[in-house]
Amino acid sequence: MSFKTTNVSLDIAKGLKFGTADYVVFTVMLSASAFIGVYFGFFAKAKNTTEEYLRGGKKMQTLPIAISLVASQLSGIAIMSVPAETYSFGVNYIFMVVAIIAAVPILIHVIVPVFYENNVSNCYEYLEARFSKLTRQLVTATFIMNSCLMLPVFMFIPSLAFSQVTGMNIHQINVIVSSICVFYTMLGGIKAVVWTDVVQGCIMLLSVVLVGVLGVMRTGGLDSVIENASQGGRLSLDFRLDPRIRVTAWNAFFGGLFMWTGHIGLNQSCVQRIVSLPSFGQAKRALIIAGFGMLIIMGFNSCIGIIMFARYYGCDPILAGMVSKPDKMMPFFVQDLMGNMIGMPGLFISCVFSAALSTLSANLNSLSGVIYFDYIRPFIRHTEARANATMKLLIIAMGVYCIVGGFAVQNFSSIIQTVITITGINTGAVVAVFFLGMLYPRANSKVAVSSLIFSVVVMFCVIVKGQMKLKVGHVKYDGLPNSLDHCDAPQFEMIANAIHFNLTTPVTMAPPPAIPPLVTGSFESNREFSIFEISFLWYKVVGIFATILWAIPMSYIFKSDPKARPDYKLFTPFARRFLPANQLTELEELPLRGEQFKENPELHIDITKFKNDTN
Repeated sequence: MSFKTTNVSLDIAKGLKFGTADYVVFTVMLSASAFIGVYFGFFAKAKNTTEEYLRGGKKMQTLPIAISLVASQLSGIAIMSVPAETYSFGVNYIFMVVAIIAAVPILIHVIVPVFYENNVSNCYEYLEARFSKLTRQLVTATFIMNSCLMLPVFMFIPSLAFSQVTGMNIHQINVIVSSICVFYTMLGGIKAVVWTDVVQGCIMLLSVVLVGVLGVMRTGGLDSVIENASQGGRLSLDFRLDPRIRVTAWNAFFGGLFMWTGHIGLNQSCVQRIVSLPSFGQAKRALIIAGFGMLIIMGFNSCIGIIMFARYYGCDPILAGMVSKPDKMMPFFVQDLMGNMIGMPGLFISCVFSAALSTLSANLNSLSGVIYFDYIRPFIRHTEARANATMKLLIIAMGVYCIVGGFAVQNFSSIIQTVITITGINTGAVVAVFFLGMLYPRANSKVAVSSLIFSVVVMFCVIVKGQMKLKVGHVKYDGLPNSLDHCDAPQFEMIANAIHFNLTTPVTMAPPPAIPPLVTGSFESNREFSIFEISFLWYKVVGIFATILWAIPMSYIFKSDPKARPDYKLFTPFARRFLPANQLTELEELPLRGEQFKENPELHIDITKFKNDTN
């Protein structure tokens, strides 16, 4: 049973609001971020070059980069929507977090070595060198498209949290915080982004751990959490193979594997950080540290949703009308736990904003570089000063776009589902094209371009049709049930009062139909199988398979020029031993950036030397 939220319940909830100390904590965090931008923009001694602005002069340190990688992945979506996901649908999402264990070795042994050996500053440069400029342009276009779709979401989530606890207008908050993020990113470049991430990462870790520990204590201990979560069905692991089930161990793990691989190793916002380290050894250590950091914090964050459910088992604030949707549960939970602790709600909201600012600043910095070098530089006279000025103007323009885009994001029902669905259009195709380049020698430019287009078109059709089915009700993702049966307990006095006042205006529920409708739900389906009804967590996997299934036969139709000999540095290290020696060129004879490789008839290849080098 659910109830409308009335003014009375809102008055009751006014106790869950910011105090002076919370505003002070929040202001100090934002001021620290702005100060870092001012420092690196005006006082730190550095050359005014694009190399310095985008890669920090390639002199960054391992630990700050590792922390920055963790912080960049812990967006406000992770802090707010991951607990909402496990609160509503149970613990199976944890397998998406566990997938980072498998993703890090792929990054270390397959992807990052190629970037370092080819000295790329932009991961899309590799595609031009391996395939063609057209391939690079198509993939960068998908990166820009994803960024444009996601940037307003990254900023809107923390504004949603702040609005929940302060009552301020969401869009006013969006303007203020977006402006601060644009300010320090524009002034300080990658160094400001990384060192701000370090500060914000520490705030995030402290806040997440504190919320989890306090939640367990207030629920009655770990045994009570496990008992309540088990009785509510939140700890049931789902290993069924039906691809229509919303979250299972399989779609969470494999969807997570390719999500982490694409987001960390093949997305410029993260690659830009990784290649700013002086050596591959340092990059390897940074990735290992970041992997452990993401596993710990994201795992802890997933468990907070279970703790949150255990706390409100039998007295759901959503059913009571205190909270409008699961994505707003986290700030309510924090205020309930720590509302009487001076400055603690402010610390948590600072955590949410830290996560959002980290992700937003990383994307703004990398997006400005990609747009300039791929779409502006070819048409203007390039100078370092002009490049930096242009990239700063682009950052300002994208900041304005984030503010305007917030008006659309406020209508999304499930933020995390929306995010994974949007990125599912092209992430699988992009990951697969990079893998084709690094692992499949027969792949050439025509194969890469046609495979990319085929996969994106297929996934666009699948996702659009799936959203249409969702809209008409053929697919309906309802969460696991909760109730209001235990709201007479003393700890739920405030919620009980809200229920009492809301009972005057109950929502009229339609009687259940005599014949159950044909619906694909969160946990089962009584409809005939349709690929358009598969879980959104499978989208990246399907995108990869679509790319590969097209690429393999096309590689025998669009045959490579027999005179073209690929540079073996363009292949991942362990794949080089399988390359035919008579098709390889010496390292020093090839240009780095994407010109068509020409045969040298006088070239002599020392096969013995090649074998020794590859071993």
